[in-house]
Amino acid sequence: MEGLIGFGCFLGGAFIVLLFLLRLGLVVIYQYERGVIFMLGKFQGIREPGLNFVIPILQRIQKVDMRLQTAEIPRQEVMTRDNIPMLVNAVVYFKVVSPEDAIIKIQDYTFAIRQYTQAALRDVIGNSEMDFVLTERESIADSIRKIVDAETNGWGVDVESIKIQEVELPAEMKRAMAKQAEAERERRAMIINSQGELSASENLKKAADTLAQSSGALHLRTLQTIRDIAADPSEKIILFMPSEIMSTAKKLIDGDEG
Repeated sequence: MEGLIGFGCFLGGAFIVLLFLLRLGLVVIYQYERGVIFMLGKFQGIREPGLNFVIPILQRIQKVDMRLQTAEIPRQEVMTRDNIPMLVNAVVYFKVVSPEDAIIKIQDYTFAIRQYTQAALRDVIGNSEMDFVLTERESIADSIRKIVDAETNGWGVDVESIKIQEVELPAEMKRAMAKQAEAERERRAMIINSQGELSASENLKKAADTLAQSSGALHLRTLQTIRDIAADPSEKIILFMPSEIMSTAKKLIDGDEG
């Protein structure tokens, strides 16, 4: 009887241990994840999303996030080819395409991508001039992406895009650029003003030629101007007359008095 009781206790304990091991072996992999299985330290395969079972102690599973991830490149000072210092920061968008490579070939792919992108950013901007960096951010970012993506392909990671968020120049350079922009606006204003004066002079010349074709046209234009001035009582009208007319009028007046 005691033997049966002992055997029953043994079966009960074994059942409990079996349930415990079964609980340890059950692993849930979400839809956005993949499971990398190692058997006694050796890569065995990839587990798909869902409920999976691994053999405790013998097998080990490591989950890999397959979603699009971001890595921020901290702001850093970069010297351009024309010796202009600027502060630049960027963001890298990437995702894992090969879970086994991302686990086996690289220890921390997020940190590695951040460091490699930082080095590539320094190289690309260091070989470009300030004006090109300010006006061609997309081209600069695409060049950096190609450099980083070529390296990370062997890591099982695909770099989707790189965005340069901010480019900050020294205060002295900002003032110099503001002066340059102001001078450029003044230059354009002077060109527009001179073009307007040229057009006005051409129109005045045409008007003068038209008035010169008729002997009474200039006289009518003078009378019209006098009428416009006379509409305002506060305005004074000054008429300029040829000296010959004034001399003739004076002689007539002197003759009448005599």
